[in-house]
Amino acid sequence: MDTSVELLAQSIGARVKSERKKHDWTLDQLSEASGVSRRMLINVEQGTANPSVSILLRLADALGIGLPALVEPPELRTAMITRKGEGAALWTGENGGSGILVAGNATPDALELWDWTLAPGERHESEAHSEGTRELLHLHKGSLTVEVNDEVFELRAGDAMSFHSDTAHAYANTHKTPAIFNLCVFEPSAGTTHKMEDNNAK
Repeated sequence: MDTSVELLAQSIGARVKSERKKHDWTLDQLSEASGVSRRMLINVEQGTANPSVSILLRLADALGIGLPALVEPPELRTAMITRKGEGAALWTGENGGSGILVAGNATPDALELWDWTLAPGERHESEAHSEGTRELLHLHKGSLTVEVNDEVFELRAGDAMSFHSDTAHAYANTHKTPAIFNLCVFEPSAGTTHKMEDNNAK
């Protein structure tokens, strides 16, 4: 891993470990709650893994925090500025594309702002997010195919769409030029399912 990726991995690992201890959970308990293997959790907490967006979302939901809170240092600020090049690169495509989380807030309602680039031939598949999650997408350059359940939508530069993302969905670039778009994800009451389970167990 390069330096920036390594620092991000270490920051995520420290936050996961800290939140796990707040729950007074063992690695096995977090593994059961998140569906992430114990081996992967160990690597994540040690900062030696480069977990996928899907794994990070599972951990954030299980720990009862939003994805932005998982990848950002827990600092109290009235405003947070992400300078160019400082976003958290959480996805890298095989042809050079990237998914960068550039801004977000913590729970109870998680809001994420992403910069995405899909290089020609790249595809990103996403598992269903938690119930009630919505996404807004604005395509700036190129063409993009968006799949939601069994529906397929073709977007061109300047097009925008909104959809329910509490179901399986995917983005694909089947064209010869990069697809560049912003994505806003709204997850109401992030992680409350696990918080309710914790409270009921007490």
